[in-house]
Amino acid sequence: MRILDENLNGADLSIAIAVARFNTLVTERLLAGALEALADCGVAEGRTVVTWVPGSFELPFIAQRLAESGKYDAVVCLGCVIQGATDHNVYINQQAARGIADVGVRTGVPAIFGVITPNDLEQALERAPEGSANKGYEVTLSAITMANLNRRLPEL
Repeated sequence: MRILDENLNGADLSIAIAVARFNTLVTERLLAGALEALADCGVAEGRTVVTWVPGSFELPFIAQRLAESGKYDAVVCLGCVIQGATDHNVYINQQAARGIADVGVRTGVPAIFGVITPNDLEQALERAPEGSANKGYEVTLSAITMANLNRRLPEL
C-alpha cells in the first residue's frame, strides 16, 4: 500500500490568490492569513500573484483564468458574504462554491474555496484573526497540500 501524506513544502510552488473586494475589512485579513501561510510553507513571494475582484460572485471567473494560464499550481479564492435581510447571500454563496469547485475539476488545477459565510460582521472577524486560526491561512495550507498531491498523481 502507498500512502501520499500531506506535504506543506511550498518551496517550488506558484500560487495565485483571488480576493473579493466586497467586505474588505474581512477579506484583507483573510489575505494576510493566506500570505502568512505561504511564507510559513516556503512559497517565494515572487511566485505568488494576488488579484482583486469586486465580490465573491466574480471569484470563479478569475480563478478559471488563473488556472488556465498554466502559471500556478493552485488558486486560492478568498471572500466574505455576510448574511443580510434577504436571501441574496445564499445565491452568491452557492454560485461561488459551485463555480470554484468546477474550476478545479475543469482545469486540473486545485481551486480552493476560502469564502466565509458568517451571519454577521462579528462572526466574520472571528474567522479572520492573526495567526494560523485565520481561515485564509487554513485554506492556503489546503492549496499547498493539493498542489503537491496533484504533482505526485502521475507517480501512481
